[in-house]
Amino acid sequence: MSVAGWSGSVLAWHRELDALKVRLGPVFGRRELRASCGAFLDGLLSGVERKTGWLMAEQAGLERPYRMQSLLGRSHWDADALRDAVRAYAIESLGDADGVLVVDETGFLKKGAHSVGVARQYSGTAGRIENCQIGVFLAYASRYGQTLIDRQLYLPKEWAEDEARRASAHVPQSQAFATKPAIAAKLIADALDAGVPCAWVLADALYGSDSKLRRMLESRGQPYVLAVRSNHCLRFVREQGIEQTDPETMADELKPEVWQSHAAGEGAKGLRLYDWARIPLSSRPDPQWERWLLIRRSRREPDARAYYFVFAPAGTELSELAGAAGLRWTVEECFQRAKDDLGLDHCEARSWHAWKRHMTLVMAAAAFLAKLGADLRRTAAGKPNETSPNPPIAA
Repeated sequence: MSVAGWSGSVLAWHRELDALKVRLGPVFGRRELRASCGAFLDGLLSGVERKTGWLMAEQAGLERPYRMQSLLGRSHWDADALRDAVRAYAIESLGDADGVLVVDETGFLKKGAHSVGVARQYSGTAGRIENCQIGVFLAYASRYGQTLIDRQLYLPKEWAEDEARRASAHVPQSQAFATKPAIAAKLIADALDAGVPCAWVLADALYGSDSKLRRMLESRGQPYVLAVRSNHCLRFVREQGIEQTDPETMADELKPEVWQSHAAGEGAKGLRLYDWARIPLSSRPDPQWERWLLIRRSRREPDARAYYFVFAPAGTELSELAGAAGLRWTVEECFQRAKDDLGLDHCEARSWHAWKRHMTLVMAAAAFLAKLGADLRRTAAGKPNETSPNPPIAA
């Protein structure tokens, strides 16, 4: 649901936005800060092309950007408390027993070396190594829509180990170096601890290849469909010893008749059909859980394949695994809308807490649009007053 795509009345828009501002108000405490937050959200949701302090101050009728800059920098408020409130608001609108959590990172191109976490590193956004920041984000998606619900800046080792740079960017002493999968594990665990209803956790191969992340999810009894690289090393204990292989080799050995056609969701041109197969990874039967290597194959180019590690309740159908795997794209849509419409990548601030504040305020604006979209979907389905069947999540 983009800013331009909202077709409801202006009155309904403002009424819902005012309700959100009131809800978020306790995070900021002081009246001046609450007003600045409201003006910042208005700016994010406006037609201003660049969500900079000067342009959003102008949009708010202010002569100077001081209030906008102070909201991100000098003022005192807790970005994680705002994150909790935004997550609760989003889940009340989108929460569903069939909902999924999707983790992914995105890059923010930067000039210079002073913005917190900036370094020469690979950015999937640019498709190459660039001078950039990398943020790890968690999205929630259900039949009612999708939105970002958590974020964490990746701090490269050269930053984590440089006390002078840490001090200049106000990086907390408690913030040690953490890999992207370790960051993702915490974001997911925090969401699950908050009671977010989740049928599946989804991620690309950077995260799916991390055994610690998979073990954390399995220890919680949390199903997942996580992409994995074609050459990921797999070892099996056989009577003759240890057998070593990889997903690509295992897929090559499959017989033609095991492949089945299933949809991986719906695209612009209709159902996205692929051929699918799965191979059990557990040598010992478990009455509750099954572990699979899931393979997706293009119907036009059979050599084009994708691979996934799966942890699923016993008896889960192959079609359900295919449908779950196809939902990973929802996080990409969250990034696109948050950047194109809401200025996710327009953060001018250089410090650790300012980055978190900017991203969380953008998440609040995105959750607002997601709620409007969810309300429209319920109205179109003849269920305008339907709420989530799950209990509300405490902020």
